[in-house]
Amino acid sequence: MPLYGREGRVITQIGSLPLRDPVAAVGYSLRHDIPFLPELPLLGDAMLSYIQRPGELSCLPEFKKHEFEVVKIQAIGPATLILSGYEPDEALIRIYRHVEAIMEGLRAEEVILFLDEPALGQAGFDFEELWRPIFSDFPVIPGVHVCGNMQWDILFKSELIRIISFDASRYDITLYYPRNGKRIAWGITDPSQVKDFRPGDLITPPCGLSPKFYSQGDMDRVLALLRAAAAKLTPSTDGERS
Repeated sequence: MPLYGREGRVITQIGSLPLRDPVAAVGYSLRHDIPFLPELPLLGDAMLSYIQRPGELSCLPEFKKHEFEVVKIQAIGPATLILSGYEPDEALIRIYRHVEAIMEGLRAEEVILFLDEPALGQAGFDFEELWRPIFSDFPVIPGVHVCGNMQWDILFKSELIRIISFDASRYDITLYYPRNGKRIAWGITDPSQVKDFRPGDLITPPCGLSPKFYSQGDMDRVLALLRAAAAKLTPSTDGERS
């Protein structure tokens, strides 16, 4: 069991916040069970923008002032860059440099890295081999975040990733079991959307709760929702579903 699982830390977020102040964004992140590296699209931190200048995130200098037991970071995934028009080699180099810049000087005992692949279901190529050089070269717990629908059993069968992050307010991926040891990050708007919580799972807002859809005033409401959900969750002790 990873450190965060043993400590019972379940609340984190995908990454983007509707703020312009890096100090306030990092302060908000620190209030979560597992702090996350904030991305501020209002300051140019949108995925297809920051990857043009790898490692130059608005909150990164402030974030690195802190020391963590467990922390979550994220980067745009190579499948998404390729679908956006990048050549595979360039996509991998840019992501590698971005993750490298985040990890350098980051003081944390355990790091969870999500590759953000919003439309992975549209990829008609071997995305797992694209992930391999990124996950293999950094001391991280590997995960992937997918906003849209896909054949989730492909991710459950993956030999690379350990956490699957998805929008539980829209999809039920328990239909694609068995888990094969995977942990799930449940993106929820209501506790009932968590169908099978197990030790090592996480809860987050769904990807729809982004700066495009919620304001700074909603941030405390979102965090309160996650805390209320965490208080109601009872880890399942059932075996794998077939």
